[in-house]
Amino acid sequence: MEYTHLGRTGLTVSRLCLGTMNFGPHTEEADAHRIMDTALEHGINFFDTANVYGWGENKGRTEEIIGSWFAKGGGRREKTVLATKVYGDMGDWPNEGRLSALNIRRSVEASLRRLRTDHIDLYQMHHVDRATPWEEIWQAMEVLVAQGKIIYVGSSNFAGWHIAQAQEAARSRNFLGLTSEQSLYNLLERSLELEVIPAAEYYGLGLIPWSPLHGGLLGGVLRKESEGVRRASGRAADTLAARREQLQAYEDLAAELGHEPGDVALAWLLSRPAVTAPIVGPRTLEQLTAAVRAVGLTLDQKTLDRLDEIFPGHRTAPEDYAW
Repeated sequence: MEYTHLGRTGLTVSRLCLGTMNFGPHTEEADAHRIMDTALEHGINFFDTANVYGWGENKGRTEEIIGSWFAKGGGRREKTVLATKVYGDMGDWPNEGRLSALNIRRSVEASLRRLRTDHIDLYQMHHVDRATPWEEIWQAMEVLVAQGKIIYVGSSNFAGWHIAQAQEAARSRNFLGLTSEQSLYNLLERSLELEVIPAAEYYGLGLIPWSPLHGGLLGGVLRKESEGVRRASGRAADTLAARREQLQAYEDLAAELGHEPGDVALAWLLSRPAVTAPIVGPRTLEQLTAAVRAVGLTLDQKTLDRLDEIFPGHRTAPEDYAW
């Protein structure tokens, strides 16, 4: 496994981040424990979750599964850089969601109980809260840092100007502010290149891309479809219909290179500016093993250029659309 620093911090994390969203809804607890043990064996030390994972009536279940894994001991908690999130509604009563100081305080305590730990390494805001002032948010986070309940703060699904707003407010308080941004980024969805990635680079945030295979569409969906293994549905089917020609060219390129399409998609992300670690969310051990292969894959410039031809990206705004 390769390692890097999370953004401008001294925190060392693996180049892959283990996403846990499937733990509970799709992966049973015992299987989830085996996946996490295997991740550590592969050298993956960066795990991501959220308080709402488990979904519906089972919100919080994923954190509980991770907590029961930590409780097994064996250095599991000490070896893990743990990231979770706050924002989503955990109930129907007022102040059970968003980023008020009250909800941040209550949510971190609840996550700590479910995770069976005394601190969270990276506490991420799952979405921007336009109704709560940054002075309130940063004051709440400063208290948690001072109490030793969180160490670093990250964002997720922020626009570039939200990152700038947050960082300037933190700077005025002499606070470290954001250290990471977790966002949708892959070959099919490159909008982050307009403003989010430039903002992350300027402020020293590590980018943690989620959905690196775009719901499996970059994992060889056409080949699997022809083999009768998988058929896209819902929004994925709409995207597949609209971009079938691109995806065919992409899968043909992967075959020419002699690599699995999913490996190429992850290797491309690992080559991108500001990217710390793509989030891989395996449902099975086999999916985890497949993801680990990509860390050892380096794409040459000719291949990167061909990927840009298939999936055109963006220049930094405003040059992307103006002079």
